[in-house]
Amino acid sequence: MELYSITYNYVSVSVTIDLRVISPGDDSLVEVAWALKERIRREEGVLKQRRGFFTEAYRRSSVYALVEPGVDERLLGFAATRRDGYLLFLAVDPDYRGEGLGRRLVGAVAEDHSSVTCHARTTNDRALGFYEHLGFEIQRRVESYYEDRGDAYYLRLGDGGLASKLSRIVRGG
Repeated sequence: MELYSITYNYVSVSVTIDLRVISPGDDSLVEVAWALKERIRREEGVLKQRRGFFTEAYRRSSVYALVEPGVDERLLGFAATRRDGYLLFLAVDPDYRGEGLGRRLVGAVAEDHSSVTCHARTTNDRALGFYEHLGFEIQRRVESYYEDRGDAYYLRLGDGGLASKLSRIVRGG
């Protein structure tokens, strides 16, 4: 497991967040990742994967995890990705959204892959807005993509502008 630290400075507090890269086959943090995903599912009605599917996909993926270190480590967000840069899961704790954590996760994935792709539910305006802000483009609509027959968009962070987009993502622009 690789480890990088990011320090966020707020008005009166400095918070260190570790970026951990968990290799395929390592199920470190799988239970807390499941708990975070389920919290988001309950509160927002998205990320509706079954536990067996989630756990198996997590174990086969490289997982980029943002963790607040300490006695009671807290998982603030994670991105599980395949070898080809396809994002299987991207989740950020709702209490920490708007702090650039999702952007940092996508940036870390983009640093390790020549392209980054994913699917997003066509009705998930929050996710679609987030991906569009980062420079993802809709490639196509996929009907009945999800188990509940919901439609998805297949999104791609373009190859042509990936270096400049990555630079913008990491800078926070």
